[in-house]
Amino acid sequence: MPKQNTKDLFKETTMTFGEHLEELRACLFKALLGLAVGFALGLLVGGRVVDLIQLPLQNALAVYYRDHSIEDIWEHRSELREAGYTVPEDFDQIEKDITKKKWMFEEVYSNPIELLRHLKQSDQKQLDDIPLPELDPQGTFGGELVPIFLWRPVEDAVRVTSLSAHEPFIIYIKASLVVGALISSPWIFYQIWMFVAAGLYPNEKKYIHIFLPFSLVLFFTGAATAFFFVFGPVLKFLFHFNDMLGIAQDIRISEWLGFVLMLPLGFGVSFQLPLVMLFLERVGIFDVQAYLSKWRIAILVIFTLAMFLTPADPTSMILMAAPLTVLYFGGILLCKYLPRNKSPFED
Repeated sequence: MPKQNTKDLFKETTMTFGEHLEELRACLFKALLGLAVGFALGLLVGGRVVDLIQLPLQNALAVYYRDHSIEDIWEHRSELREAGYTVPEDFDQIEKDITKKKWMFEEVYSNPIELLRHLKQSDQKQLDDIPLPELDPQGTFGGELVPIFLWRPVEDAVRVTSLSAHEPFIIYIKASLVVGALISSPWIFYQIWMFVAAGLYPNEKKYIHIFLPFSLVLFFTGAATAFFFVFGPVLKFLFHFNDMLGIAQDIRISEWLGFVLMLPLGFGVSFQLPLVMLFLERVGIFDVQAYLSKWRIAILVIFTLAMFLTPADPTSMILMAAPLTVLYFGGILLCKYLPRNKSPFED
């Protein structure tokens, strides 16, 4: 009978708790050093990034004011025609005109005599022959206010405000930090996976070279999904809710930046789900049957995590949970069609 080999083949790969902490410290230091280099590069383009992150908000505000203008014009179409404006009879045509010209409509009230006085001061030659009535004892022209319809470009109303002198500088620094995080993200992810690899056996470390590129692709895909496909519906829902409560829109750039940072980051991290599933299957913690049998619990966990990783609105939660549910079953397919090879040392 052959003698059984009791030698620990992985003895040299075993790390103590202190060695794990030392490895973690080294990886964190290298990751922070890479982030600092990326931040220095981000300072060169911070201004352009501030303009870029405002685009989803400005587009959503433009749609918000445009829709309000269309409804106001439809409501006051008879008064506008009496005032000499050409207003289409069809609501859809009004929407096309407003969308094409990028105007917004406002109804304001003014004293016509006071308005005439200002017009005479600006163009005395043309309006000099029109007399003004005498002032009343209170020193005003008196009379009732009448509605006046004004038009102005939509972009004039979609500017993001700042309520302090130092706030734009802080925004510039934060935007540069975001750019730095994106630039250095490959290096940061590399350090994270190197820390994970330090605790793996040699036959498992080869998966790091596969997981690292996929991890970057999933992170950037999640962040891009939030920026290009989630911001619009979420802002539309929030603006509609504010409008329903009668609250005017006056958004600060610092609050918007926090929103911009939180949502793409949450999407980027959560989109790592299929990769985490594949990794856990590779190291033998879960298998395909376990994933399939617990899919209901997994979906419940996905919706719960989406609730914490997104702002306090149902739209962003659903828009995160829906693709994560698809990614969960995509992770099952990865585990099924890329099965784990059995280690010769398992017996």
